Amino acid sequence: MINIKLTKNVNQNYTNILSKLKVKKSFDLVSREINIGGRKAYLFFVDGFMKDEVAERILNKFISITKEEMNKVNNVTDFMSSYIAHIEADKENDIDKIVSGVLSGPMAIIIDGLDEAIMLDVRTYPARGPEEPQKEQSLKGSKDGFVETLVMNTALIRRRVRDENLVFEMMNVGNKSKTDVCIGYIEGLAKTDNIELIKKKIESIDVRALVMGDQSLVETLTKSKWYNPFPKIKTTQRPDVASAHVLEGKILILIDTSPNIIVVPVSIFDFMQEADDYYQPIITGNYLRFIRNLTLLITLILTPVYLLLIEYIDRLPVWIKFIEPEKGYAVPLIIQFLLLELAVDALKLASLNTPGALGMSLSVVGALILGDFAIKTEWFVPDTILYTAIVSLGGFAQTSIELGFAIKLCRMLLLVLTSLFKVWGFIIGLIITLILLATNKTIMGQSYIYPLYPFDGNALKHLLFRTPIKSNEKK
Repeated sequence: MINIKLTKNVNQNYTNILSKLKVKKSFDLVSREINIGGRKAYLFFVDGFMKDEVAERILNKFISITKEEMNKVNNVTDFMSSYIAHIEADKENDIDKIVSGVLSGPMAIIIDGLDEAIMLDVRTYPARGPEEPQKEQSLKGSKDGFVETLVMNTALIRRRVRDENLVFEMMNVGNKSKTDVCIGYIEGLAKTDNIELIKKKIESIDVRALVMGDQSLVETLTKSKWYNPFPKIKTTQRPDVASAHVLEGKILILIDTSPNIIVVPVSIFDFMQEADDYYQPIITGNYLRFIRNLTLLITLILTPVYLLLIEYIDRLPVWIKFIEPEKGYAVPLIIQFLLLELAVDALKLASLNTPGALGMSLSVVGALILGDFAIKTEWFVPDTILYTAIVSLGGFAQTSIELGFAIKLCRMLLLVLTSLFKVWGFIIGLIITLILLATNKTIMGQSYIYPLYPFDGNALKHLLFRTPIKSNEKK
């Protein structure tokens, strides 16, 4: 593919740009002819992306330029230094890059006699306020959150990390979408090999478009095996969490139009921390982390353990036999548990697709009515509904939706194996889960269970426990 360059003939440049920019077919693509110092000039911009007031002030200055003043201009650099006070201004000679720039929001200006275009960043995007993300709410933390505008997201991080070594590098992904993708890191903290690997992976992506934003990028970056459900990346919508991770030497991946910031590389232990742990006193933070991790374990094994105990109810001590259902049941317990697992997800989807004012009512009333009638018709026993409700509520203790579904799939595997092979099935299920964890790799190809393997006691302590923040003050 040959890149066409601008010439000093404005009419030829105008024709070449129009051959790529469908101004005459698309109503929101606008071109306008103006006169600058006796020379013909053309503007190209996207209607809806431009700040009208700023653009009008700049154009008023252009129109007031006299012919004598314009004759003193030898190149675009002279013109910009003399007549453009706008901060965000650049020049470009490649027509493909000019067209791509216009479609991203900046306004392009070509002037007769100049072989470079002026790119003025006078764009504005429709954006919502930086509200606290619903899935990562904090009791005492900040109440702002990332939005769908890339520049605002980088500013939210810069506000917290005022380090001169904090770098945000911009790239484009998608042959058609040309989505802005930015990687953020602190030079000297983030490993150079990791930075280069991420940049190489992003630059090598050859897709038509990032249709679903962050998830599309993750699928193209990670080459995970389809049967391993554990997430390779961590996402967050909280600026304080992203800032904490970048200060730990992690790399952030920001995608335009997505409020989710990707954090890499991460291990399974990174999912066991939350912002509230650090907004509370040390003992309270450790208590919250202990409850969260204990809940994670309980949601994995509670229903399989119950199913296993029922299989050996005759061998159990008298004091624990109360777990046996009072009435008989026609539907096997394993079928009941699997049906309930599916029903819970069906209710979540129904609630998600219901208008906000009705969503809560649907989930609560639907669960109560369905559960009551399911017991009366003897499809289910109260015990299975109780334990499924416990693990479902326990799943909300984790902020990572991906990790929650990974635990759910492993739990269902444990249920099936326990039902088929009793104790050995339960043990095999746990071993398979551990193998999935141990064989999973981070996006960098590193161990997913680091710092457990390879073992790093100090790092493991900081991930499992809320430790005091040490001062650099010399004693």
